[in-house]
Amino acid sequence: METKKRMCAIVVSFLGFTSTAFAESPMSDDIQEVLFQNVQIFDGKSQKVTSPMNVLIRGNKIQQISKSNIPSNAHTQIINGSQKVLMPGLIDAHWHAMMAAMPVSKLLTSEVADFNFNAAQEARNTLMRGFTSVRDMSGPTFSLKRAIDAKIVEGPRIWPSGAMISQTGGHGDFRMTYDIPSSGGGGLSRGEQIGGGVIADGPNEVTKRVREQLMLGASQIKLAAGGGVSSQYDPIDVAQYSEEEFQAAVNAAENWGTYVSVHAYTPRAIQAALRGGVKVIEHAQLMDEPTAKMMAEKKAWLSGQAFIDNEFANPQQGEAREKQIEVQTGTDTAFKLAKKYKLKVAWGTDILFDSKATKNQGAILTTMTKWYSPPEVLRMATSTNAELLSLSGQRSPYAGKLGVIEEGALADLLLVNGNPLDNIQLIANPESNFLVIMKDGVIYKNLIK
Repeated sequence: METKKRMCAIVVSFLGFTSTAFAESPMSDDIQEVLFQNVQIFDGKSQKVTSPMNVLIRGNKIQQISKSNIPSNAHTQIINGSQKVLMPGLIDAHWHAMMAAMPVSKLLTSEVADFNFNAAQEARNTLMRGFTSVRDMSGPTFSLKRAIDAKIVEGPRIWPSGAMISQTGGHGDFRMTYDIPSSGGGGLSRGEQIGGGVIADGPNEVTKRVREQLMLGASQIKLAAGGGVSSQYDPIDVAQYSEEEFQAAVNAAENWGTYVSVHAYTPRAIQAALRGGVKVIEHAQLMDEPTAKMMAEKKAWLSGQAFIDNEFANPQQGEAREKQIEVQTGTDTAFKLAKKYKLKVAWGTDILFDSKATKNQGAILTTMTKWYSPPEVLRMATSTNAELLSLSGQRSPYAGKLGVIEEGALADLLLVNGNPLDNIQLIANPESNFLVIMKDGVIYKNLIK
């Protein structure tokens, strides 16, 4: 046991974490229980917080919730939460753990170890912003996830998609023009080598690439179904993949008990994916009314992002800026259609290649109040996003219920200095306002003295 602890300390030091950060981390093995006393509760579903309650955490689960006093013992850590609100940990349904904070120039030129260390540091930052779970929507996150689960590094739970699967010239084709024409048995591109994206053309290749990501540990599969803002070769209006190719991906994923999600903005791209059996549409900013109606009929999910031209937009350059403006212009219509047709809407940030933007993760969530009430926004980022995560079925890497505060649920919790239902801007400043951050029953931050 002592040898294992020394090894963990060496690894954490090597990753560059400060001694202070490490001191805030997991509780000692002697502490068996945590008791939150006199907390108001936002349970992840309700429109308002409760009257003062007591919540007992035993191991990694919520053991008891009661208005009455809950007995404690010598191993119970007691946290007085008077005038504070206990809520579920936040969930980002469209995150890029390996690429959010790494400039694209470094991503394509650095050694793999460089961006793994960078991602490990950002993973801890993500957790300290109150995001205890993320759905990773492309990138080589498998090693990072394993390191977090083994408590070698600190970070959120990760539902990994692995490499985004793209057609030639699609949103996930990161090759240089001098790599074209490609030979049938040629070497892998840089993007494929690092696991950022893989190229597959035709149903057979798509099936193979899906199976490879599932073999590596993907909890869901992501395909590029249309043009993107950050990609080099595909205008926004370009539709990618045929219905047969989507169906091949869906069949391969369903054989593993999970699902396919696609990057798509336009009606043509979305509808082709839906006809191919895809269950989740990422973005959909340019969808029209018939497309929204089709999504409703097929009970498909919208994984939406608040792409608007505000202080969090990270303006692009040249043609990418033109594409960005086109997408931003459609965001308002997309969410209005989602509400009109009562679509199941998840929320995520989709931050890419910008270390300065990642600190705004919670602030970006608050901008969803342009379309939804604060209780609706917080429900979306907790219980609704957890419902989306559950689509992975037995491929879900974590057993247990998330996104809610109820007896038996996993203890991923935030103690907030105030009521976020009344003042959602509290979420935008996690450093000051998240007094306690708990994941899987372990306290990673505690400012209550």
